[in-house]
Amino acid sequence: MPFTRRQVIAGLAGLGVAGLGAGGVRYWLGRSSGPGHDYQLIAAPLDVELVAGHATPAWAYGGQVPGLELRCRQGERLRVRLINQLSEPTTIHWHGIRLPIEMDGVPYVSQLPVLPGEYFDYSFVVQDAGTFWYHPHLSSSEQLGRGLVGPLIVEEREPAGFLHERTLALKTWAVDEQGAFSAFSVPREAARGGTPGRLSTVNGEHAARIELPAGQVVRLRLINLDSTVTYRLNLPGAEARIYALDGQPVTPRQLGKDYWLGPGMRLDLALKVPAAGIELALRNGPLRLATLVSQASVEPVADWPPALPANPLAEPDLAVAETLRFNFEWAAALSENLDQGAAYKLWQINGQAWDIADKTCADRPIARLQLGRHYIFELRNMTQYQHPIHLHGMAFKVLDSDRKTIIPYFTDTYLLGKNERARIALVADNPGIWMFHCHVIDHMETGLMAAIEVA
Repeated sequence: MPFTRRQVIAGLAGLGVAGLGAGGVRYWLGRSSGPGHDYQLIAAPLDVELVAGHATPAWAYGGQVPGLELRCRQGERLRVRLINQLSEPTTIHWHGIRLPIEMDGVPYVSQLPVLPGEYFDYSFVVQDAGTFWYHPHLSSSEQLGRGLVGPLIVEEREPAGFLHERTLALKTWAVDEQGAFSAFSVPREAARGGTPGRLSTVNGEHAARIELPAGQVVRLRLINLDSTVTYRLNLPGAEARIYALDGQPVTPRQLGKDYWLGPGMRLDLALKVPAAGIELALRNGPLRLATLVSQASVEPVADWPPALPANPLAEPDLAVAETLRFNFEWAAALSENLDQGAAYKLWQINGQAWDIADKTCADRPIARLQLGRHYIFELRNMTQYQHPIHLHGMAFKVLDSDRKTIIPYFTDTYLLGKNERARIALVADNPGIWMFHCHVIDHMETGLMAAIEVA
């Protein structure tokens, strides 16, 4: 029989057993035997040197920022024990992964928060190969802002034809010139495009230099781990092709002038590395993010690999699909009191603003979908700011837009431009209560989130 959200939470509360010392408990959700990958992931404070000569009091997964790169193979089980050594509760959400609702990491919706000194076992089979990532879904502005973000790479069942690859984790930090954190979310900025950081990094390093083998075709897995920044990525003078968007394979095509990568989004590029000694600039618009340095290689010059195999996603039938409309709107007028530090409702979806302090918001879904039915979502941005719209638990197909030409593709996050109207489609094939929100984190925390129920 299906379980309600309240029954799931009540059941979790009853499953604690002794562990991790005084006051520690463990939430046991069962573990399946068979092939898989096991990780122990400790969330804990860590001083890092983002600004030369200065320590920044970051929070880290696995003793590094960005967090430990997790890897597994498509179709196998990923098991991760999160150990919380922070001073406050946390969770892990597995961004872009289609998984059971109890593994989704949203507090008071799919699990209870993991308290300091506790641990939680996440366990699920990864259905899709691709580039994904993980992060908390609690106190998100601060926890992501301090560094609790990390890549999750799901390798294809069979080798994909790339002999070399690099993961490039993009993040801009809210730090000053001495490496001290500034405000992660400022209401006046949250009411606009989001609160930006000032120090850009790739793999935790400002102005990084990344060595690549000359003459080879290297798979670059670019992940936007930032809370606010949309990167206008470009590689002047490079031979580069797009192979996947947000973890989902596409027919390979030229990168072109640039690609807009919003918070939470990913881009898999194939880069034909030039002759030894040549340097390429990975840029955000005109700003250099990193330098790709070609190093001498004894390997024979490589050709472009074939397209990546498609993931097992259900194709929405537009002829029978029901259309639902979602308006993303600004909900607040700026005032002199906007910087007083209170919880603000600045954004809304269909007239409803999510209250992150209200643990019962998910009891009032903005839409109820019937399991197995087909749907078209019409997304309308009624604001002057971009919103990367992310859906938990399911992938959707981007159909069209009134602002740009779309080659239909599957994704979990769509960058909805200012005043844009776009259509996406999906099969409601995963039961649960799933979050549907903007991935500009302080937009999400000030109202731009809703729950969608599939039952």
